[in-house]
Amino acid sequence: MTRDDADASDAALVVAIGRFHQPALAEVYRRHAGAVFGLAKRLLSDHARAEEIVQEVFLRLWNEPHRFDPERGTLRSFLLAHTHGRAVDVIRSDVARRTREEREAAQRADAGYDLALEVWDMALASHVRDATNKLQPGEREAIELAYFGGLTYREVAARLGEPEGTVKSRIRSGLKRLRSELLESGIGTGAGVE
Repeated sequence: MTRDDADASDAALVVAIGRFHQPALAEVYRRHAGAVFGLAKRLLSDHARAEEIVQEVFLRLWNEPHRFDPERGTLRSFLLAHTHGRAVDVIRSDVARRTREEREAAQRADAGYDLALEVWDMALASHVRDATNKLQPGEREAIELAYFGGLTYREVAARLGEPEGTVKSRIRSGLKRLRSELLESGIGTGAGVE
């Protein structure tokens, strides 16, 4: 931080931030981070999440300093407005997640416990595991990353260091072999392997 930064107005510091002058951001942080953190902590009642909000607010200022208009208010009020909005988003997201989890738990409870279905699921998982172990190593690894790891073909190719076309071919041939193995073990096409 230079002496000029310490003496500069908030508006001048934001202009300097727009020119990627890191000490200007440090000075704005020094001046306003306490207030931003205090508001986030009061709204969220969570120290760690309040720190995340502070980081997001100042990162947004760094990436989009042009959003601050000194004619519409002070930099502190601008930062606090963003803090409030972000904290409200987090609270809404938490409420929606809890509501969804409670609804799903109630649906599972209403459905009741089905021992036969549980046994079928365990047997099916065992057959799939056995059939997967019979695949060629390259096929098995590509299928595990794509289907059990949730990666795209491109992400699987990058992870394995292989061309995307090779990965697609391995997955396609592996799925055919997997389907055949499951049919031989008495698991019909209802297993979801096509």
